[in-house]
Amino acid sequence: MHPVIFVGAFVFLGCLFALQGWLTMRMWSYRIGMAILFEAWVVSYLLWGVLCWLLWWWLGERIQHARLPWIITRLLPLSILTGVVQEMIWVWCFPNLPLNRPHMSYWRRLGSNVNDDVLNNLVICWCVFGLFRAIGYYRKYREQEVAASQLEAQLANAQISALRMQLNPHFLFNTMNSISSLMRTDVTAADNMLEQLGSLLRITLKRGDAQLIPLRDEMEFIELYLAMQDQRFGSRVRQTVSIDSELHDALVPAMILQPIVENAYAHGLSKLDHDGLLAIEGRREGRRVRISVMNTGVGLRNGRAGGESSGQGLGLANVKARLGLHFGSDHEFSIRQVEKDKVQVAMVFPFRLSDHQEEQITRFGAE
Repeated sequence: MHPVIFVGAFVFLGCLFALQGWLTMRMWSYRIGMAILFEAWVVSYLLWGVLCWLLWWWLGERIQHARLPWIITRLLPLSILTGVVQEMIWVWCFPNLPLNRPHMSYWRRLGSNVNDDVLNNLVICWCVFGLFRAIGYYRKYREQEVAASQLEAQLANAQISALRMQLNPHFLFNTMNSISSLMRTDVTAADNMLEQLGSLLRITLKRGDAQLIPLRDEMEFIELYLAMQDQRFGSRVRQTVSIDSELHDALVPAMILQPIVENAYAHGLSKLDHDGLLAIEGRREGRRVRISVMNTGVGLRNGRAGGESSGQGLGLANVKARLGLHFGSDHEFSIRQVEKDKVQVAMVFPFRLSDHQEEQITRFGAE
């Protein structure tokens, strides 16, 4: 409803009517100058554009919400008055029109024009009023759509936050249990693990409520977590991490890997006395990111990861739920047995980069 666009649309409509009138007269062998014909039509619709925009500026909101009594008692007289005002200005601008009639006074020409064009003027006015009403309905629809999308986004964020809150105490309790068990066998390792847990908590606090973080920050967290597990399992497990350098700034859901790694230790590597392997890989596949965690252990049982019913379901279900909330259907999540004693958890999601460089969290949470 910008005035230039609104009035310009009316002027363009006037040009189309002028062209149509000129072509019709040419077909019927009437000779009339193109300039005067276009001038008359363009000025007529220019006046309509200006008057209707003034009505929008004055009564736009009222017209959009008007009820039938107000429409009949206010809009109907106003539409007649608007048509008369338009004719008054147009007749004053063109004292020599119409060309096929003898010279008449201003008031006689005004009366003749109003009588001839009263129906056309009412049609134009009510078409414009209909446009105003349609704009009102469209605005209301868009407001409802925006409100619905905001509520949907707020709900998704609330669900993601709830899942994050579910993970934090789960991770904390499991880690504290590990420290408690080490206190009976290796006090030094338990003390180191407790310090590392404090560093992990500092990292978590630094992130705040951020839902998507650069992969490098997620890997800082995971490396610290792996160091804690190394205190517990020692030489029983060999850890390897391989991440493409171009993925360091790729956005991933925060704390997306820790539940998978924890699951690998709890339901696979903890069952081994020696030669355990945990391999984390990150690769870019076109416009997508693929991250996998592979571990040795007892393999899958009956098509499900071993121990799924006793806690494993929480971590993996949480990961799957958060991937769905962040990426919708544009992601993949799989658990499969690659060899008899090797299980791989893989996830694939869109490759996205952070809009701004985030402060990097120091390795192992060192200050």
